[in-house]
Amino acid sequence: MQDQVADPRDAAPQHVLPLVVRVERAAPPRRTDALEAAALAVLALLTDPRSTGDGEWAAAVDAWTDGRIRKVVRRARGAEWRRAEALDGITVARGGAEVRVFPPVPLDGWPRDLAKLQVSGTDLAAPAAPPPPGPGTPVLWLTPELEMTAGKAMAQVGHAAQLGLAALDPAARDAWRERGFPLAVRTADRSRWAALLAAGLPVVRDAGFTEVAPGTCTAIAELAPGAL
Repeated sequence: MQDQVADPRDAAPQHVLPLVVRVERAAPPRRTDALEAAALAVLALLTDPRSTGDGEWAAAVDAWTDGRIRKVVRRARGAEWRRAEALDGITVARGGAEVRVFPPVPLDGWPRDLAKLQVSGTDLAAPAAPPPPGPGTPVLWLTPELEMTAGKAMAQVGHAAQLGLAALDPAARDAWRERGFPLAVRTADRSRWAALLAAGLPVVRDAGFTEVAPGTCTAIAELAPGAL
């Protein structure tokens, strides 16, 4: 029996991409808005000039992508949110949701004001099923095979957006960015999910650190060429 080849990503120093969702008691965001805001926040960070070339975030982004690409979503409200906004990052709004993304940090090197935030408490309501995405809209599909907390699902669609962006050729990537990254997040039904898995699209296979088993397919990026 052959020895398994070690994944070189595991030998690299591990970093994480922090995302913080604003969850005020009086007006928590809707789940779909928060999911879409998380995906947009990841895209905004990856395409920000500070994340490339000689940008001030570029070394942190490179270190993050050299290892396991981890994303962790925490929640904040009131003064917690104001302290998070004071840190270097990008805030994205979608519907009634606000998500702030920060440059990647070492697993044990979170800024103090982010480290104090809670991971739990991101079970956001979905008062009604969202409408079908418009024709040609890029869609990040979540699996119908399991339930995830909103925070976990936000991390998964953020990863799907990242994989989808990387799969595009430079011209399509630029066109999508120039249009403001139109996208929708939806949960596929079982027949659509099976078809998506067979279509050779970018698929998120979870590393299994939280909530789901390692290797579980959690999200798929379907970036319709006509929309880009």
